[in-house]
Amino acid sequence: MIERTTEKLTKQDFASDQMVKWCPGCGDHAILSAIENVFPQIGYKKEKFCVVSGIGCSSRLPYYLNTYGIHGIHGRANAIATGVRLFNRNLSVWIATGDGDSLAIGGNHFVHIIRRNLDVNILLFNNEIYGLTKGQYSPTSPMGKITKSSPQGTIEHPFTVGELVMGAQGTFFARVIDTHPKFISEVLLEAAKHDGTSVVEMLQNCVIFNDGAHKYISDKDNREDRQLILRQGEPMIFGKEGNKGIRMGQNGLEVVTIGEDGVTIDDILVHDMTRQDPGVHLMLAKMKPPQFPIALGVIRSADAASYDQLMDDLIATHIQSCPIHSVDDLLNSGDTWDVE
Repeated sequence: MIERTTEKLTKQDFASDQMVKWCPGCGDHAILSAIENVFPQIGYKKEKFCVVSGIGCSSRLPYYLNTYGIHGIHGRANAIATGVRLFNRNLSVWIATGDGDSLAIGGNHFVHIIRRNLDVNILLFNNEIYGLTKGQYSPTSPMGKITKSSPQGTIEHPFTVGELVMGAQGTFFARVIDTHPKFISEVLLEAAKHDGTSVVEMLQNCVIFNDGAHKYISDKDNREDRQLILRQGEPMIFGKEGNKGIRMGQNGLEVVTIGEDGVTIDDILVHDMTRQDPGVHLMLAKMKPPQFPIALGVIRSADAASYDQLMDDLIATHIQSCPIHSVDDLLNSGDTWDVE
């Protein structure tokens, strides 16, 4: 059990004295502010937080938070965090990583930390580009994207992060966008409560190398029609008029308009992030414009035993059944000889 604080902490308690060196206008600034807001709400002592990162613009995060931190190597943040968490169960471990860091060179570690369901929180910054190395396409860049490493347009199929998480048997997946910092804090608080691996995909704008990557869902004129804000137990309603919704049709999810063709509020799906079967969660994670709005918020939060708890149970069971309780017991076990 992580030690909680009786002291009332504030955002300023988690603000680092380091100069933030992200580009002016970068979406990472809003994400950092949201994290600084949510850490005091979690209620742990300040020294009980550890932020681990790999390489990339997102991976500068440990410098910008007044917590313990490890700036690791490219693609290895999830592996390092595994060691940190298993060695010290009294730490709340947060992983800052990017779409290149975790989905390309670190892809293997990413899927396996999710499969194991280790009790950590993965913050995956997704700007659909390699920003730190100056504008090459990444595993989430859309097909046809012209970049410095794909001057004729990339011909690779991009990952959908939520689909990848659920394919790896993920128990928690959420998605937010950098234009909603208060909502980011709300979602991160839910991630912190989850017992197991939480993955929060944060759609983030790179003003230098991929400006406007998420504009199609964030611009003021269209965002109400292109964003579905999910909240537990509430119907999936969106749109400028608040009259569009998601229902289950014969061929999967479909967008309908309440009041047309006999559609009523009772036809609209009610969000249940806790369902064990990931089928509906997977369909929500894959939705995107123009056919669908993009789903934001906690899409999946299902109960399952964490790797940490299973490891503790395994060790406790073995200790009870093992006749060896000390080094002396070990040295005097099995065949022994007296040497004169």
